[in-house]
Amino acid sequence: MLELVENVVKTSHYLFNRKLVSGKAGNVSARFKNPDGDVITITPTEISLSQVNTKNIVLLNTDGFSINKNIPSSELPLHLEIYKKRPDVNGIVHTHSPYATGFSFSTQKIKRMEGLGDTDKLYLAEVPYEPPGSKKLAFNVSKMIKNEDVILLKNHGLVVAGKNTEQAALMAEFVEEMAKTQFIAQFLNSMNKD
Repeated sequence: MLELVENVVKTSHYLFNRKLVSGKAGNVSARFKNPDGDVITITPTEISLSQVNTKNIVLLNTDGFSINKNIPSSELPLHLEIYKKRPDVNGIVHTHSPYATGFSFSTQKIKRMEGLGDTDKLYLAEVPYEPPGSKKLAFNVSKMIKNEDVILLKNHGLVVAGKNTEQAALMAEFVEEMAKTQFIAQFLNSMNKD
C-alpha cells in the first residue's frame, strides 16, 4: 500500500508541476484492493497538491471513514461514488486546468479527438453545475461515469478516472491539450471572418 500512497504523492506533484492545478485546487485518489476491504487514499483538504506528502495523505475505508485521522479533500464523495460504480477504476484525478476549465465556464463544448475513447461521440461528457463537494455533484457524475472516463464539470473543472493515478493524470493532460488546441483553432478561425 505504501507504493500506492507514493503514487498519489507523485501524481499530485505532476499535476501541479504541469499546471493542471494551482493553489489548493484539485485532488487525487487511488484504490487499494484488499480482501478485507478496499482502502482509498486521497489528497488532504486545504493543501496544495505541490505540498502533498506521505504524512498528510488520507487513508479511508470505502465508507469514507478516515483510518489515519487526516482530513480528506472535500471532493471525497465524488471519488467514492466513482469507485462504487466502476470496479475497474483504481485512480482518479480532479483538475482545474485553465483551458478545460475555461470551456466548462463557456457555452462551447470540448470536441473529442482521437485517443479519447469512443470517437462516435462528438464532445466530452458534461454534468451540470452543482456545488463542489456536494452529494448532488457526486451523484450526477456517478450516473455518467458508467460509460465515460473523462467528465467536464460545468463551471468547475475536470474529473478523470483510470486504471491508476498515472493513467488518469496523463488523460487529464491530454484533455487540457485538446481544449488548448480547440481554443487556438477557434481564435484563428475567428480572424478569417472579414
